[in-house]
Amino acid sequence: MRVSTKFRYGLRAILDIAMSSGEAPVLVKDIAHRQAISQKYLENLLVSLKNAGLLRSIRGAKGGYILAKPPDKITIEEVAVALEGPPDLIDCVSDPGVCPMTKNCPTNEFWRDMAEVLRNFMRKRSLLDLIEDYKHKQNQESLMYYL
Repeated sequence: MRVSTKFRYGLRAILDIAMSSGEAPVLVKDIAHRQAISQKYLENLLVSLKNAGLLRSIRGAKGGYILAKPPDKITIEEVAVALEGPPDLIDCVSDPGVCPMTKNCPTNEFWRDMAEVLRNFMRKRSLLDLIEDYKHKQNQESLMYYL
């Protein structure tokens, strides 16, 4: 199983904004450069995050993007839903009509349960959690001594 590029890049972008902004808006070109993402592709991701109420755009010479709410109030699930829709692993979990076997499928409950575990995991983690994990890792690496 793989996570989509859209979700990976979108999550990196919103984390970049969370770590870079403070009170000042972050420019799309700066995010694109730091995250090695095409500016055009990034703009589409940021619009999706803005439309979901996770980002605010500021126009003008000092414009850019800022978080619409504090990083501890934005869950990874919200980011996933904004970019991809509900994090279901297979189509029949969210839309039983796509498969004629849904009612008699021996694996349906497994996929439904697995999707719920994933949703709960993402629901419990915020942007702030990921930022703190990253900073902790950076601090640990800077403390290592090499001979």
